[in-house]
Amino acid sequence: MPRLNKLVERIVHWWPIEKINSSLALRTAVSLTVLGFVMVTILFWFISSHLSADVFSERVSQVEADATVRFNAAQQAFNEGAANTIDQAQQLANTVVRETRTNALGARAVAVFLLRNQQAVAGPEINDISLVSNAKEVVISPQLQAAVSQGGEEHQYWQSQEIVNDDDVPVAALAIGKQVNLPVAHNYAMYIVYSLEAEERTVSTMLRTVVAGSISLLLLLGMLIWLVTYRVLGPVQGTAQAARRLSNGDFDVRVNVRGHDELAVLARSFNNMAESLQTTIQEYDELSKLQQRFVSDVSHELRTPLTTIKMAGEMIYDARDDFDPLAKRSAELLHDQVERFDTMLADLLEISRYDAQAARPDFEFTDLTALTETVMSDAETLALKQGVVMRLHAPQYPVRAEIDEKRIERVIRNMVVNAIEHAESKPVEITIAEDNDAISIRVRDYGIGMTEEVSAHVFDRFYRADPARARTTGGTGLGLAIATEDVNLHDGKLEAKGEPGKGSAFMMTLPRRHGGTFKQPALQLWEDGNLLPKKSSKGRPAALPKQFTAIDNPSSKLPSPPSASKTNGVLK
Repeated sequence: MPRLNKLVERIVHWWPIEKINSSLALRTAVSLTVLGFVMVTILFWFISSHLSADVFSERVSQVEADATVRFNAAQQAFNEGAANTIDQAQQLANTVVRETRTNALGARAVAVFLLRNQQAVAGPEINDISLVSNAKEVVISPQLQAAVSQGGEEHQYWQSQEIVNDDDVPVAALAIGKQVNLPVAHNYAMYIVYSLEAEERTVSTMLRTVVAGSISLLLLLGMLIWLVTYRVLGPVQGTAQAARRLSNGDFDVRVNVRGHDELAVLARSFNNMAESLQTTIQEYDELSKLQQRFVSDVSHELRTPLTTIKMAGEMIYDARDDFDPLAKRSAELLHDQVERFDTMLADLLEISRYDAQAARPDFEFTDLTALTETVMSDAETLALKQGVVMRLHAPQYPVRAEIDEKRIERVIRNMVVNAIEHAESKPVEITIAEDNDAISIRVRDYGIGMTEEVSAHVFDRFYRADPARARTTGGTGLGLAIATEDVNLHDGKLEAKGEPGKGSAFMMTLPRRHGGTFKQPALQLWEDGNLLPKKSSKGRPAALPKQFTAIDNPSSKLPSPPSASKTNGVLK
């Protein structure tokens, strides 16, 4: 079975088959030509069978008529011959047989036989006589001899057979036999063999002519069908190629319009569609550029007053202890919202730089494990506040890649902070793995999770899966969108997956070198079981997980998780 499947696959991918499958005109021409071949084959079989039957039937009628004349003349010669002894009967028989052969040559007789009847009564006998001309081997079959012996003197019988001519070529023949009555010897059978070689040549010539004409007709038919279909489908192919170029972004493509038929209507409709689409895309591009310029200009214009407000807010915040409780609380809220506004403005400026394609990364080799540990250390305060334990699964050696450290650190921080926010006091697993081409960092939580619809839109700008849910850290809705742009800048890939009630997983995969590629990530995005790999992709053992929560914070009123003990800020 595998061999058969492999053979079928090789046939399907054979270049003539691929060529036929890729061209509707060629496929139509080949299909109709094959159909015509089948019809011509059936017609040829019908004509050949009927032609052979008609020629053979006509020849049989001619031979029977000629044989009847020869048999009657021979019998008359026997009746009138004066033969009183067996020798005289032998001499008379020889003479009659020679005359019969001579007279039958015009009907293409090749042999005359005078044989003893198989059912004759015992009595005087003459020698059997056989005269053969224009043939090397002629034999009267026992079946025909038996039929003639049993048929009597009133009937003659024929049988088709094969003889060998002078060129040692087997040809068809017709043997006809009838009983004759000889003087003295009495009951004998005479056989005349007629050649059908001329009829065979006639039928063969006619069939060859039919075959040659049919092949020529099929070739001409195939060419005409191909020309007609190509003429009809040529504009359709041109329209298809134009549609392919249009889908690739070439909005200036147009199709030549010829005539006023249906194909011309198709070409004209395509041109109208392409022109309308080009106009719409240009309008959207202008609107997008206006929107991007508006965001960029507003962000820059807000930077100056925000700086002033921030400086004033800092002064008020620093003096909050001198205020009454209500004013102190207002100063704290003002400080937090100004910080949030500053973060939002920075995100807007960053996204506007990406829209303007003005981002200029600075690539250098960096240890991603150390970078991840730095991010986790910075997130310890938030993790303690949320009651979350972070675990890092990474190789025991540096995992280095050529990256822009600032941007990748921002991506990792975004994934880690999002996981802590949605972990619901459950652990957050951070795994780093590598192979020859790529490095993957996956952040997995076991919190509320997300649906497939949320996974599909989680990287969209300003997208929130649950708008009613408050943000702990006051996010802007641009973090994952900026992270996506950062990863794309590295020719990497950022993925997300989750299940409600089972948590979420975010994974970033980067090539080892700037400008490099990779076939697949070094980790699976979603795993239900233990996420700690047994070995790294290079065959070296992976490290035991490191656990991070918050370091000692005197102002924090929240207790540490009951199952954890602190040692230098790292929980074990």
